[in-house]
Amino acid sequence: MDRYERIIALHRVLQAARRPVTVARLQDELGCSRATVYRDLAFLRDGLMAPLIGDGEAGFSYDKAEAERFELPGLWLNSEELHALLAAQQLLSKSSGGMLSSALAPLQSRVEKLLDAHSGGKTWPVERVRVIPHRGRHMDEHAFRIVASSVLERRKLAFDYRARSTDEKTRRTVSPQRLTHYRDNWYVDAWDEEKQGLRSFSIDRISAARFADGAARDVADDELNAHLAGSYGIFSGAPKGWATIVFSAKAARWVADEHWHSQQQGRFLADGRYELKVPYSVPRELLMDVLHYGGDAEIVEPRTLREQMRAMLQLAISNYGS
Repeated sequence: MDRYERIIALHRVLQAARRPVTVARLQDELGCSRATVYRDLAFLRDGLMAPLIGDGEAGFSYDKAEAERFELPGLWLNSEELHALLAAQQLLSKSSGGMLSSALAPLQSRVEKLLDAHSGGKTWPVERVRVIPHRGRHMDEHAFRIVASSVLERRKLAFDYRARSTDEKTRRTVSPQRLTHYRDNWYVDAWDEEKQGLRSFSIDRISAARFADGAARDVADDELNAHLAGSYGIFSGAPKGWATIVFSAKAARWVADEHWHSQQQGRFLADGRYELKVPYSVPRELLMDVLHYGGDAEIVEPRTLREQMRAMLQLAISNYGS
C-alpha cells in the first residue's frame, strides 16, 4: 500500500470510528510500521488540515464538531478505484460509437495523472481494456449532450425528430424525464408538451437539439413506470402473455445464465435441455431474441406465438428460394 492509499485508508478509518483509534490498530489497518503511522497522521493533520486530535496512548480521532465538514482535497482514490474508474471511462467513451470520448477526455487525463502518481514510473496499458460495441447506432454527440443536460438540469428541450417507422419529421418540445440505455442505444423518456402525454424518443433520431424556455415538468415515478415501461418490449411493462421456450442442451449452458426478465422461470429438463418461461409485451422483440438461437430454440407455447415464429421462418426461407 503506497502513501496515497494509506492516507485514504487512514481517513476512512478515522471518519468511521466512534472512539479513538489506537496506533496498533492503525498499523494493522494500514499494514505499515509505527513510525509510518505517525508520519501519515502528521501529514493528515498538518498538510491536509484534518481535525485530528488525540495522542499515541489514548488513540487518535477526528474532532466531532469538525469531522463532518472535512474531506480530503481533490480526487483521492486508491489504485483499485482508479483502475475501475479508468475501465468505466473506456466503457462510456466506446459505447454508442465513442460519442462521449471528447467529453470524457479531460476526465481521462486526470485519471491518467493520478495513475501516474501510483505507477512508480511505469505506463499503464490502457489499451488492454477493450470495449467492442454491438450494433450500436451513430448519433450526434452535441445532441446527446444537450439531451443529457436537459434531463439533469430539469430544463425543457426542443428538437427535430424523424420517426424511424414512418420517416416523418416533426418538431417537438418536451419535458425530459429520464435517459435510458437499452440494447446499445440511448432514449430520452419525456412529457410531450404538444401531445400532452409521455413518449420515448431514440436520441439517434434527434437533430437540432436545443434548450427551450422554462423548467421541465416533473412526472411522478409511478406514472413514468406505468406509461413508459412497456416501451421496451419483453423486459418491462404489463405482460400480454407468457412464453415457454425450450433450448437444446448445447444452448442451455448459455441461456441458464442469461437474464431475460425479472420474473423469468427456468429449469433444466431430464435430457439436458433448458425450459425458460418469460412474460412478454411485444411479440416481435421476443421472437427476434429466440431467432438468435436458431435451431437450438423452440417456442412451445402459446400457440399464437409459435405460429408467428413459423411465419417468420417461412418468410426468411422464401428469401433464399431458387
